[in-house]
Amino acid sequence: MEVDTVQCIASMSKEANTIPADFIRSVDEQPGVTTFHGPVPDIPEIDLANTDRNQIIDEIAKASQKWGIFQIINHGIPPVAIQELQRVGKEFFELPQEEKEKVAMVPGRLEGYGSRITNKQQGTKNWADFLFHNIWPQSKINHGFWPKNPPDYRHVNEEYTRYMVPLVDQLLEYLSLGVGLDANVLKAASGGDELRFLLKINYYPPCPCPDLALGVPAHTDMSAITLLVPNQVHGLQVFKDDHWINARYIPNAIIVHIGDQIEILSNGKYKGVLHRSIVTKDETRISWPVFCEPPEDMVVGPLPQFVSDENPAKFKAKKYKDYQYCKLNKVPQ
Repeated sequence: MEVDTVQCIASMSKEANTIPADFIRSVDEQPGVTTFHGPVPDIPEIDLANTDRNQIIDEIAKASQKWGIFQIINHGIPPVAIQELQRVGKEFFELPQEEKEKVAMVPGRLEGYGSRITNKQQGTKNWADFLFHNIWPQSKINHGFWPKNPPDYRHVNEEYTRYMVPLVDQLLEYLSLGVGLDANVLKAASGGDELRFLLKINYYPPCPCPDLALGVPAHTDMSAITLLVPNQVHGLQVFKDDHWINARYIPNAIIVHIGDQIEILSNGKYKGVLHRSIVTKDETRISWPVFCEPPEDMVVGPLPQFVSDENPAKFKAKKYKDYQYCKLNKVPQ
């Protein structure tokens, strides 16, 4: 099956120095119009090597309440593990098209290689291709969607996962303690040991008209939390104080997004971050988010600790798969 990809369109568009009309965003979405260029605060940066654990917990809680996003340094994932993850992901997207299509998405599955432009849904198209596959727990991994080429792709991803799993545990513990819960509450309410880790590689090729297009439009993540590493090409924007602002690139940092499920569990105390991806004229941007999601049949709703007569539940409790269906199909929750 041949996959239409942005990578192919990008190479044709470069010569024409224009992009197809169905990639052009409405004026109120165009980054050339909507990006804020005045002085802005930086996304909070949190050092996990700080010897004052209570300070870390406090900083994470404040960042998650005010921003819904923060960057962590000294997080325990060795720089070489991040660099190798980036290397094999980049090498995969540089392979011939027929090689990439060996792991193409199949109908009804979220995993595999593809492009948003293959969706038949109406609306403006995103300047991005991607690869999705589960990396944890092992019972959810289908290696049929993991590239066989580059040959060390599997080893590198398993090594990265080995560090990612305890880091997520640590962050969920700090997020629990930060709002007065016992350390294990948010992890247990998000799926416990069945919490699913879904890796995505977003691939944004150079775009002749970056002021008019978006890699990914404004959204919050469906996950509990998302941990993302980008390459050095700038592109993440966050909506803060009614402005779209650029996220500062910090080498080897991991960007942590609060997702919808933690916002729901905390009854809105923690905020899911509204963010988007822009593209550039001359460089390829790549990012590696890991979405940490509850099992499909897990019911997620506001925790009783956060619901009272004065503060009623702001969200309906529902199975995660039903939440996913509503969000993906733009059905009211």
